[in-house]
Amino acid sequence: MSASSPIGQDVDRAASILRCGGLVAMPTETVYGLAANAFDPTAVAKIFEAKQRPTFDPLIVHIADQDQLAMLVQGIPARYQILMETFWPGPLTLLFEKTAEVADLVTSGLPTVAVRMPDHSMALELIHKAGTPLAAPSANPFGRTSPTTADHVARQLGGKVDYILDAGPSRVGVESTILRESGGRFEILRPGGITRERLEEVLGQEVVLISSDESGTAIEAPGQLKEHYAPRTPLVVAGEEDESGASQRRALMTVGLEQQQDRKGFTHIVNLSPAGDLVEAAAGFFAALHELDRMGLDLIVVDRFPEEGLGIALNDRLGRAVHRD
Repeated sequence: MSASSPIGQDVDRAASILRCGGLVAMPTETVYGLAANAFDPTAVAKIFEAKQRPTFDPLIVHIADQDQLAMLVQGIPARYQILMETFWPGPLTLLFEKTAEVADLVTSGLPTVAVRMPDHSMALELIHKAGTPLAAPSANPFGRTSPTTADHVARQLGGKVDYILDAGPSRVGVESTILRESGGRFEILRPGGITRERLEEVLGQEVVLISSDESGTAIEAPGQLKEHYAPRTPLVVAGEEDESGASQRRALMTVGLEQQQDRKGFTHIVNLSPAGDLVEAAAGFFAALHELDRMGLDLIVVDRFPEEGLGIALNDRLGRAVHRD
């Protein structure tokens, strides 16, 4: 691989690389993913190597159609049908019992595989042309800020990717919601682009959000580690700053006009949505972190989001970005 990965829009070239066991950064509606053939253990191992990702953290597999799903799972739970009909393609990942053909490295030895169908025309075209489901975590070094543009991938992974497909900024901007059914109960293992309220509306029952503390030490799905999504610049939640650092070069990330009051002492302020629109805020969240991380600041301060809708997913990412034991 070269010092910097080539960037372009040649889907045929990207598909050929994947068929030959290489790595491709692909755009999706959530964030950019680092893709490899899900049935090629050597190719999947390259994902873990490029990201420096621990092998106990499983990967999400991306499909383009129902035929590819049948290659991955032993069966489809009856209640999943309405979810797939409603939210696929889209930012919802479901946990299934896996087939023996799925490499244990993809699932970190778990009996379940996390699968979704992305709502992005270039991603779907790539999966079709590659002719295989693609294992694809976010295309960034492990634990760092997720990429929502091809430039974010290039800056963070350099020449560790064989090709970066560029389709502009990701539309949703936060990763998919991960959901499983367990004994008739639906559990969100990671909040994301599909809200709990919307899931409950479709399912007609309560959906339980499993916090990282409730899930214990065992990893059951991607994105459950307590420390994740962090920029290199230290990040804190507003109100939890160390007052001794008041003279530092600090930036503020906020949302909504009411948050603008009495916010003096910041070198830079980013308002993700003056109107308080959480969809708009989610779309710009990771991009804003990337921008602030390049400014040579001493501290990034982020206002907590409303604990509703996509605000739940944003607060989840925020909590993991600042977590310290």
